[in-house]
Amino acid sequence: MNHSIRLSMVGCSHRQSSLAVRERLAFTPAQTLDALAAWHATHPDAEAVLLSTCNRVELYAATEDPSAPLGPQTLAKHLADFHNVPVEEIRGELLSLDDEEVVRHLFRVAASLDSMVVGESQILSQVKRAYELAREIGSTGPITHGFFQGAIRVARRVARETELHRHRVSVPSVAIADFAARIFERFDDKRVLVIGAGDMANETIHYLHAAGARQITVLNRDFQRAEQLAKAWQGRPAPWSQLLEELVEADLVVSTTGADRPVVTADDYKQHVDRQRHERPLFILDLAMPRDFEHAIREETGVYLYGIDDLAEACERNRKARATQLPGAEQIVEEETRAFGAEVRHRDAGPVIARLREGLESVQAAELDRLYQRMPHLDERARQEIRQFADRLIGKILHPPLESLRDESLNGSPHRLLEALQRLFQLKD
Repeated sequence: MNHSIRLSMVGCSHRQSSLAVRERLAFTPAQTLDALAAWHATHPDAEAVLLSTCNRVELYAATEDPSAPLGPQTLAKHLADFHNVPVEEIRGELLSLDDEEVVRHLFRVAASLDSMVVGESQILSQVKRAYELAREIGSTGPITHGFFQGAIRVARRVARETELHRHRVSVPSVAIADFAARIFERFDDKRVLVIGAGDMANETIHYLHAAGARQITVLNRDFQRAEQLAKAWQGRPAPWSQLLEELVEADLVVSTTGADRPVVTADDYKQHVDRQRHERPLFILDLAMPRDFEHAIREETGVYLYGIDDLAEACERNRKARATQLPGAEQIVEEETRAFGAEVRHRDAGPVIARLREGLESVQAAELDRLYQRMPHLDERARQEIRQFADRLIGKILHPPLESLRDESLNGSPHRLLEALQRLFQLKD
């Protein structure tokens, strides 16, 4: 992409990593801030943004320092060390990218082309939030700013210029339409428990409400947030301390917390919930990462427990249904990737152009001063005409090399041309 700017990304996602690895590397917002602060302390010359969602954990880093340690080993070790995970145990499931491939990847992620549910809208807000957290802690800079602003622009173009988002689709919509609907013929008589009060919880309630659900209870560690979300959907809030009691009464549970460990263990369920349900069916959609419900709970009688990875088949059907829109979206990604690379390369030419212009203007000023001294009879109007002539002449001299630089920036690498200009005009660094 550019000899002075380096981009790297290391991470895991639903595409190449197991659920177990994604769970081990997942970050809460508070952990994200801590991890970025630690990065900034040890790598002050390298910008960084950490994206952690239910389906991916990715650390993006950028620098203009050619000696900065920005290899995949450095990024992988930072992710693993934060969670006290031996990097050797996860290295084989990590994706590593550099430079232009990093740009292309983030642009596809933001446009939801790399999502489990292609066309889902939540990922863009997650990308924005990841950048805001990094900016808040001070680990961003001009490179990541341009990089992430470009990703947002790509996502908006895809939404505007294709029909990929025409029917709003997300993990919650697939979960309700393809899974919950298999178990329940109707939702208006079902008691729904939603654990968590964030965007995923709100969106899931939206689809449940559209399907007829009316008996909705929202439970969250922050009771005020539970109250706000419950009120928005004419539901009722419940305090966190009543989690197990609410599980006893529920028919359908949707869990979306950001906890870093299960909120319901197999022992909790067996001792405090199972016996009181008397084998009454319980449908659980665990949309959290890491999982909120221990996997062993699905072995209990009457429990239908589904997690993120169980949605893969339904999500693949969604991808095929939107296949006609994918080429147009991918074309936008390619256009914007090339444009970003051209912008970076053109920016690299800036100092050389500035020195070239300064050199010509210095010669111009000296020669004009010499001319005016030899022709003291010139009035101010005549001198202004001569100055304008000299300015136009320099503009015409600069135009061909600047046009050539612009074309090289768009179509390839301008470095050889820059080096030639530096030698021809004896421009010093």
